[in-house]
Amino acid sequence: MSLGQQLAPHLPFLRRYGRALTGSQTHGDRYVRATLEAIVAAPAEFPRDVDPRLGLYRMFQAIWASTNYDETLENSGADEGDDHESIARARLAHMTPLSRQALLLTAMEGFTPEDTAYLIDVDASEVDTLVAEALSEIEKQTRSRVLIIEDEPIIAMDIETIVRDLGHDVTGVAVTRDEAVALAMEDRPGLVLADIQLADDSSGIDAVKDILAEFEVPVIFITAFPERLLTGERPEPTFLITKPFQRSTVKAAIAQALFFDQSTVPSA
Repeated sequence: MSLGQQLAPHLPFLRRYGRALTGSQTHGDRYVRATLEAIVAAPAEFPRDVDPRLGLYRMFQAIWASTNYDETLENSGADEGDDHESIARARLAHMTPLSRQALLLTAMEGFTPEDTAYLIDVDASEVDTLVAEALSEIEKQTRSRVLIIEDEPIIAMDIETIVRDLGHDVTGVAVTRDEAVALAMEDRPGLVLADIQLADDSSGIDAVKDILAEFEVPVIFITAFPERLLTGERPEPTFLITKPFQRSTVKAAIAQALFFDQSTVPSA
């Protein structure tokens, strides 16, 4: 099997990581493309002594570490808006990049502390500390009001508990597209958590499109098939949670989505 064939199944999830790390599909996918270009240009430099997925993320981390993030934002155009980028830079100044990477790699991407240490080039004993620092700093910075779009009662209750445990308020729980839009119009949320398949066979994607047509709000999609929304071939979500999910994954995604949102207010 060629290296390309070995890496192909892991590319959607690398896009998920890149988007979550940068807060942008555009910027995240750009880092993934740069990673693939580097592998094609110098295949002998690809780590062959580890699992292909681990090697792929290691190459991505090398690209990320070699790039000045602030300069990347400034030079990439205004496709995301100056306000969005200024709030990202302001918050990045208050958190070390390694702590955010450690959080996302463990909680969202499912790497072990040992693998995470290899990816970000630190001692394995440092990973838990970095993750704790990331959660502490993000939770102090972010507080919002959340709309949950989920038709499974147990899952909805679990998500609501996680949201409230993080110090956020819940504006409502919707089980259909129409209900979601109505709740959003009645009480505008600062964050939307949306399942894709809803109770009446309507779509959470369509519900989100309707909401975004009225006002901007960060969105996290919850799906059992994340690879379908991580192709890099069209406008796609920045933040995705895979079903079945871990509570730590939801916490990390919420924290990261709000980290880049200009309307989020600091916690008291």
